[in-house]
Amino acid sequence: MNNVDSQVQTPDQPTPVSEATEAQSNPKKWWLWAVLAVALTTGGIGIWRALVPNQGAKPAVAQQGPAPRAVETVALTQGSAARQVQLLGQVEAAERATIRAQTSGVIETLLVQPGDRVEAGMTIAVLDDADQQLALSQAQARLAQQRSNLARLTVGTRPEIIAQRQAALSSANAREQEAIDNLNRTESLVREGALSQRLLVEARSAVDAARGQRLEAQAQLAEAQAGPIREEIEAQRANVAAAQAEVNQARLTQLRTQVKATSAGVVDRRLVSRGDYVQSNGEIVSLITGDRLDIFLELPEELTSRVTVGMPIQLTSRALPQWKQRTTITAVVPAADSTSRRQRVRVRLDNRGQRLLPGMAITGTLELPSNRTSFVVSRDALTQRQNQWLVFAIADGKAKQIPVEMVTDMGETVAIYSNELRPGQAIVLRGGDTLRDGAPVKVIQGSRT
Repeated sequence: MNNVDSQVQTPDQPTPVSEATEAQSNPKKWWLWAVLAVALTTGGIGIWRALVPNQGAKPAVAQQGPAPRAVETVALTQGSAARQVQLLGQVEAAERATIRAQTSGVIETLLVQPGDRVEAGMTIAVLDDADQQLALSQAQARLAQQRSNLARLTVGTRPEIIAQRQAALSSANAREQEAIDNLNRTESLVREGALSQRLLVEARSAVDAARGQRLEAQAQLAEAQAGPIREEIEAQRANVAAAQAEVNQARLTQLRTQVKATSAGVVDRRLVSRGDYVQSNGEIVSLITGDRLDIFLELPEELTSRVTVGMPIQLTSRALPQWKQRTTITAVVPAADSTSRRQRVRVRLDNRGQRLLPGMAITGTLELPSNRTSFVVSRDALTQRQNQWLVFAIADGKAKQIPVEMVTDMGETVAIYSNELRPGQAIVLRGGDTLRDGAPVKVIQGSRT
């Protein structure tokens, strides 16, 4: 029964005989099914390969990444940083002289102009000397008188003077005797009552006057006979010396009407003109003397008391584009300028063979050393991104970005600092403009100092 049941077919199930018969009857449909099966198999394999990671494909992916960038490196070295500061100032003459009149007078002639070079002792102006000539003549006359008096005392009294004084004494004796005789007669007459008492008094006065004249004549005769004493001669010699000094002073004053240069130099300004009246010590011209110049430079307030004598400085001038001078600071002025309220430094220059002139503007470049630890590198090693300075070190063939602080900008070189930097460390010198942190690099020129 079971066999019968197994052979019984339901209406919905096709018989195998019918399928084979159908396939044989339609061969084109069979090939269609075969192509469809192959396509499904191939698509499944492709989807499986896309979804499942393939370990063997990794080298191919690596080969498709960015190529290492060629860079040039340099080894870091520690150095002393120097900050450059621009100072402004001007040229001044190291030595100036003002020629002044040494006596009063009207200027008759002015012999120099601004820019003229003068030598010491050269006449630069002439004053009217009429007053000085008159004073000289008077002094010479007084000198002659004093010399005559000295000669008389030195030679002694002449015989004729002694005789004259002896005659004067004899005359004085005679007058005295006459006065005495007159007094005696007057006294007799007064006693007799013939004359008044008043005439007796007058007679006595006449005797006294005559006696005085006699004594004076005796003294003069004695003086003439004795001659001058040593003290009188010395006193007269002193008078002669004083008169000679007056003559010398008058002559010097007359010579000073020719105003002469006291030192060599170049005329800077004329302070008077022809026909002007100048007093003694009045200014005539001003000179720039010597071949040395002083350059005064003003310091910024933050540098006050930091600049010292001997610091190097580079000088330039806009008026002379080709002129440059490297020198050192000569002195530091220990006070602020009254106008700018800034401290100044002075630089002394020898102007021989140079073209600097007083009043020219000068720029000084001062190098101030820094006490901070730093590394001095070429400016080419720095990269700036978003206001941050960077350098790139090399680590395992890749660029390592290191932020740094710029300590000092020294032009072609800069001083930088970072805790990550070490002496001898290789950093990128050229080729770092477009580098990124971790980018592969290839060093084409190894660490150079």
